[in-house]
Amino acid sequence: MPTPERTSYAEIVAAASDLLEESGLAGLTMQRVADRVGVRAPSLYKRVRDRDALVEAVATATVEELTRRLEASDRSLERLARAYRDLAHERPEGFRLMFAAAAPQQLLDHAGLTIVESAAAVVGDAHALDAARLVTAWATGFIHMELGGAFRLGGDVDAAFEYGLAALRRGLGA
Repeated sequence: MPTPERTSYAEIVAAASDLLEESGLAGLTMQRVADRVGVRAPSLYKRVRDRDALVEAVATATVEELTRRLEASDRSLERLARAYRDLAHERPEGFRLMFAAAAPQQLLDHAGLTIVESAAAVVGDAHALDAARLVTAWATGFIHMELGGAFRLGGDVDAAFEYGLAALRRGLGA
């Protein structure tokens, strides 16, 4: 096994993120992460304080990835919502973790500012925060329902998402 110095914090967080997606939060253990990165579990504690800190690190990495995607988009509200949904589809457990206490509020606020700025372009500065909250709340609710299998009546869920985005855009533009 490699020495702990050969295992970086980034590798530990990446392994933990992958394990979260494979096994859920209950399956994310220090031992399983240690096995994944090729060290003994006690060696992880030289890089990560405890499991809570590991969960927080995964939540942080997820929010940072979301922020990168939002900032890389063309920043229209529709593109932002699609980037948000894409992340949720690719990393559903990480998406859920963003809404747990483990997610750092300062990073979530930074990601949110991208949405507020885009909303301002549609509705003006006076209602930008309100519009950003509306779009975020709708998208978050839709995605949580989608990931939870709540849309059982049939139909095209992708088309429903696009319909919702178009309706929001029309409403905000009115």
